[in-house]
Amino acid sequence: MGALRNLGIVAILGALVCASPMVLGVMFAARPNDRWLALMRPLSLAAVFAAVSNTMLGMVNILVGLSSRAEPAPINLLAAQLAETLVVPFVSFGCLTVAWLAVAVGMRRQPVI
Repeated sequence: MGALRNLGIVAILGALVCASPMVLGVMFAARPNDRWLALMRPLSLAAVFAAVSNTMLGMVNILVGLSSRAEPAPINLLAAQLAETLVVPFVSFGCLTVAWLAVAVGMRRQPVI
């Protein structure tokens, strides 16, 4: 939980972008229609880009922080910072997994043409 408390505004917004396909996927599973299905691809792509950009931002922050230290950083500090950086993509791709599983459920509910 400590990693979630340390998230910045960009990471929070990125996580919200990544949660939007999950919400849409659940809506599609409940009431499938072509319009919601058409929105899943661009929202999923936006979520992937948000997850990747948040990861890169975290890496940049780690490198800036390490370069500003007077003494060499211990490996446990680097490991903790990397772990915190990887929380957002983990949550993001988890949301995408749930979103597309919900779409799969919704596809089963659509009438066969």
